[in-house]
Amino acid sequence: MRLSNLADYAVITMAQAATHCGPGRVSAAELASETGLPVPTVQRLVSKLTAAGLLRSVRGVGGGLQLGRPAAAITVADIVEAVEGPIALTACIDNRDCDHEVGCTMKPHWPVINAKLRGALAEITLEQLRNAPQPAPNLQMEKHPA
Repeated sequence: MRLSNLADYAVITMAQAATHCGPGRVSAAELASETGLPVPTVQRLVSKLTAAGLLRSVRGVGGGLQLGRPAAAITVADIVEAVEGPIALTACIDNRDCDHEVGCTMKPHWPVINAKLRGALAEITLEQLRNAPQPAPNLQMEKHPA
């Protein structure tokens, strides 16, 4: 499973916007410059992120963009869903037709799997992303006898 480029760029954009927390404001062009992303892409993301309430646009002198709520209250799940829609690994969850629906034993399990995935993404806040990264835990696989 991979996030789309747009979802990845949204997380990058929001993490950069979080560095301007407080009363400061930033423009989409500044975010594009600071992240190295194309201005049209950042403008499109700003539109989606603003519609989701993750960013707030302030007009007038001294206007610009600021976080819609504190960085500690915005999660990676919020950002991904603002760009991609609800987190779901399979299309059958959206009640779309499936060629294998009759007799499918997996369909009842997908909501549980999707909730776990969303929960994992919801544990990571924008506050954590704007701070120095923590060392990754040792995720070596246990060796099982053959």
